[in-house]
Amino acid sequence: MNFLRRRFSSGDLQGELKDRDENINVLNFKKGPSPSAPSSPSRSTSVSGMTHPGANKPPYNKDRCKILLVVDDQHTDWSKYFVGKKIFGDWDVRVEQAEFSEINLASYSDTGTMVDIKVTRNGTRVVRSFKPDFLLIRQSVKDACEDWKNILLGFQYGGIPSINSLHSLYNFQDRPWVFAQLIRIQKKLGKENFPLVEQAYYPNHREMLITPKFPAVVKIGHAHSGVGKVRVANHHDFQDIAGVVGVSRCYSTTELYVDTLYDVHIQKIGNNYKAYMRKSISGNWKANTGSAMLEQIAMNERFKLWVDECSLMFGGLDMLALEAVQGKDGKEYITSLNDSSMTLLGESQEEDRRHIVDLVLAKMQHCLKPTPSLRAVSRAISTSGIMHNYMNGNRDSSSSTHNPPPRPSPPQTSQTQQHQQHQTHQQQQQQHHQQQQHRQNGAASQNHPPQFSIGGGSERTTSTDEEDTMKNLRKTFAGIFGDM
Repeated sequence: MNFLRRRFSSGDLQGELKDRDENINVLNFKKGPSPSAPSSPSRSTSVSGMTHPGANKPPYNKDRCKILLVVDDQHTDWSKYFVGKKIFGDWDVRVEQAEFSEINLASYSDTGTMVDIKVTRNGTRVVRSFKPDFLLIRQSVKDACEDWKNILLGFQYGGIPSINSLHSLYNFQDRPWVFAQLIRIQKKLGKENFPLVEQAYYPNHREMLITPKFPAVVKIGHAHSGVGKVRVANHHDFQDIAGVVGVSRCYSTTELYVDTLYDVHIQKIGNNYKAYMRKSISGNWKANTGSAMLEQIAMNERFKLWVDECSLMFGGLDMLALEAVQGKDGKEYITSLNDSSMTLLGESQEEDRRHIVDLVLAKMQHCLKPTPSLRAVSRAISTSGIMHNYMNGNRDSSSSTHNPPPRPSPPQTSQTQQHQQHQTHQQQQQQHHQQQQHRQNGAASQNHPPQFSIGGGSERTTSTDEEDTMKNLRKTFAGIFGDM
């Protein structure tokens, strides 16, 4: 009993909890950054209670920066690749990164797209809002169980430039649509120069009546990484798969199964080309699943022709990867095409990421060049604002196109006053001339002082000047608002 009392006394329990807390703090302090992905910058975890000098200072100039939204998973920290990078000479690039599942947005026709992303700060989940200037899409818009078309539509609604273009990403949502473009390229170049695998498309299971050549590969719906791909050996297996397609309510394609020696992966990032050979060593007929041996091979003119032709589809692809197989019959077969969400392979992933960064910076430099004059013109100016500027003497000096004056042009009111003074001076000269003629003819000009004549003339002049002023104002307002 004495042992139990000592064991469960409050002092002993507090001591054990204190020791446990100290051990936890030591472990947290000794814990270093864990690599997020092979050959990629690791995401470091900050130690609680420690502040790094300048940690609160943002690595970009808030007044002169463009926001880049990278849609990718958390395995690669893209912000570290853009540290110190500049556009337009002295503009920074602020990188925001999130997956499609972490993004929400609202788009407006007049102000663009506002994006909300969920980020973790000090263990707390917070929402961050910003307006992106450029996009780098490294995640598939549509997969077997995911469809982020609604987010893509919001980006397009805001007119945000991206890599690849939002137009091409929209067209890559279905593989049969992309394969149709490959068929057009084959018709253009010929089967010898563009050896595309033979394929059949079925919109639903009811059309899967004519059996293809066996063995065959059936692909159900739109998926990646070998998902939804089945090899069938005979027509019995084909009918079984047709029943599965009916349950899935998806379209399907069938193509001839090629007994392959290895797969060929040809990628293009900007003007950089690479080719890889991938051979399965796990015995799986899908070389992109399981264990495989990867080797970079020489980039020949034949491969370059393939990717160059594919890069022209959908208005142009900045990044793409073409998949082909080398059959045991000695023939090559092109099977599919991937967009900017392509997988980076081999030991040159770091080099490929730097090529992507250079490509993004070049596109941002081209699409986002700051033009203050255009931004000022693009602001919506109301009618009351135009009236306010006009009444305060602010006029547009864009009429002098050759050499813009250092000072604004004089206001319309001063010009009207000069016109009034000129007309008054002319009226006075005419009256003085008439008075001299009356004196020479002996008219009784003394009974009619010239002041009254001048006064009456000034009244008529004033009324005439008011009419001229109103005419000038009407002309000016007609030039601004159209004919009244």
